Amino acid sequence: MLRFNHEPASFPFAKGLRRELSARNLHYAERLRLPICEGRADPPVVCYVPSEDGTQHGNFLPEAYSSILRNENWRKRLHKVHSTAWEALPRNGQRWRELDSCHSSDALLMNIFCFPGTLKRNGIARLLGVEMRSVPQFGFRARVPFSAGRYDRTEVDMKVGDLLVEAKLTETGFQSARAELIESYRDFAQVFDCGMLPRLENRYLSYQLIRNVLAAHANQCAFCVMLDERRPDLYETWYAVMRCIVLLELRLRCKVVTWQEMARELPRKLQRFLEEKYGIVPQDRDLKDYSLRPA
Repeated sequence: MLRFNHEPASFPFAKGLRRELSARNLHYAERLRLPICEGRADPPVVCYVPSEDGTQHGNFLPEAYSSILRNENWRKRLHKVHSTAWEALPRNGQRWRELDSCHSSDALLMNIFCFPGTLKRNGIARLLGVEMRSVPQFGFRARVPFSAGRYDRTEVDMKVGDLLVEAKLTETGFQSARAELIESYRDFAQVFDCGMLPRLENRYLSYQLIRNVLAAHANQCAFCVMLDERRPDLYETWYAVMRCIVLLELRLRCKVVTWQEMARELPRKLQRFLEEKYGIVPQDRDLKDYSLRPA
């Protein structure tokens, strides 16, 4: 059994990316004169304030946001509560949501997959292994079974076709959970070499990865982790879990795709947005440092 005295060294990579995104979004918001609020953390998160009539949101491309508003299920995702707003953001009466934050991986995911035409592109369909024109579901309840007959009620970030997606951007990792909880999943011992999974005392590391691999197994789906190539720590964490999957056919259905790989296949307007706001560029192009440009 792999046991660690500390969590993997994710914090320097996560903090560095948060710092870059905060700087980029300050310049982006200033250039477009978008209403924002800066948080109290270091680095301070930039949160966008939706327009009073609710038709515009600076954290989204207008085309993506319009698509979200037209789809009832997508629109519900906008109400996801910002989990650290009470300590990181001003208490000024504004009801902060997760998707207001420039650091939000959910907002990045929806900017890409709610943008008209993304899933009509053959390159994206091939990269992800899904049918063209598939309609994504955000916050999908995969109902992973426990041994006692109950089901896990937690959500997967996105389901598109038969692909489950976990999206990461500035998060420090994939969370941990008590060993008793993880070992109570019905298929846990069948799917994983339990003794090889990374643990910290009585907790399994990378709980979200373990749970989502089990979700893919239970739902006969594929599973993809979407992350940023500036986060080698998350790559390392994923491969530490993937090598513990003992079912070969399931392991072959699991993969990692970077935002930079996807950027190569996206519409040009979306590429420009991702480059300026997130520093995400196709792997075969150089990054323009918009964060250093005058507004």
